[in-house]
Order: sequence, then C-alpha cells, then structure tokens
Amino acid sequence: MRMILVATLAIVPLLAKDSDGIKRLNEAAVVLNEVMAAPDKGIPEDLLAKAHCIVIVPGVKTAAFVVGAKYGKGYLSCRNRDGLGWSAPGTVRIEGGSFGFQIGASETDLIMLVMNEGGQGKLLSSKFTLGAEGSVAAGPVGRTATAQTDAQMHAEILSWSRSQGLFAGLALEGATLRQDLDDNAELYGKKLENREIVTSGMHAPKGAERLMTQLNKYSAQRTGTTSGANQ
Repeated sequence: MRMILVATLAIVPLLAKDSDGIKRLNEAAVVLNEVMAAPDKGIPEDLLAKAHCIVIVPGVKTAAFVVGAKYGKGYLSCRNRDGLGWSAPGTVRIEGGSFGFQIGASETDLIMLVMNEGGQGKLLSSKFTLGAEGSVAAGPVGRTATAQTDAQMHAEILSWSRSQGLFAGLALEGATLRQDLDDNAELYGKKLENREIVTSGMHAPKGAERLMTQLNKYSAQRTGTTSGANQ
C-alpha cells in the first residue's frame, strides 16, 4: 500500500505540469482566435499570410517587486518547408523588455510575426534579444497592411500586444526570447531544440490540436514575400 501511495505522489507533479502546458496551448489558441476575429482590429490578414513564423505568449506577467520586470511562456510555430500548414509548436520564454502602454497592467498577451528567413534563424536560436539582434517594429492593426510604415515593411519581426481589452502594435525592444527545453520535454517526452521541432516535420503533440486548427484557419499557406525580406 505504501509503495502504491509513493508511486501516486510521484506521478501527480508530472500530471500537473502536463496540465499547465495543455492549458497554455489552449490559451494561445484563444488569443489568436480572438485577435483575428475582432472586426477591423486584428492583425492584417495579408501580413499573417506572408509570415514565416508566429510567436504567441498568453498572459505575460509583470513582477510587482521589480520595476519593469516581465515574464511569460508561450509557443512558436513556423511554416512547413513547402509553405503549406504550420510546424509542431516549440516552447519559448520571454523576459524583460519595454511594453509601452501596458504599464500598470498585470497581464499582457503578445503576438509576434517573423517576416523573413533571417528573423526565423534568430527565432530558432537558443536565445536572442529583440531589437539588439533582430529588428522589431510595432505591427499595424486592421484587416489590411496598407498602413505599414517603412520601418514596419523592413522589420524582421512585427509585434502586437493586448491588455485590458486594448489591442495595438508594440515595439518590443530589449525583451529576451529563449527556447524552453524543459517545457519541450513535457510536450514531446525529451528535450528537443526548437529548431529540430520546427524543421523535422514531426507531428504536433496531443493538446496542440486547437492551436494548429486556428493557425490553419486563418493562414493555411504562406503567400508572397515582404518588402526587403530575405528569401
């Protein structure tokens, strides 16, 4: 009886971690759906159609005991090699950075689009800093990208945030984005690099179905190129 109890206690933390990951995957799907479904307030569909990768971080938190400290976990996915469909998701952590108008907000949802191969290469590295190692600009809001500025058209990464009902472009300078090998291990059963997950053609894990459905719903195939993009 004691052996059974010990075994049960050992399994519980693993189930809790798995539940956290599934919950976060579903939250990422909800964020994408709500942003894209908002009439004339979402990410321009033509930009999403041109994107090489997407990063979704639901519920980035502000640390009250450290001025300006931010921390959140989320997911990235990139186009399959033929441009059809999206890769299995890799996990990311985002730390620090300036969040502009979100000052005072307790939680912020972030979405980033990677617009060219150069940006994709940096995204799939183990760690990089937005603005310092990859050019990032606040993305335009609306159904079309006609309002893009020159900076937006040439940026490797476009970013948006949603907080307290307000959705807007966000120049996320100084934030560090890194892969999370432990979270990848929880999803895939072993510690995998994000680059391996994205480029190997592996199937998305159980629990990611909702996110993959939303990605394919709004942009199943990559089309065209961005101005100045490295193809």
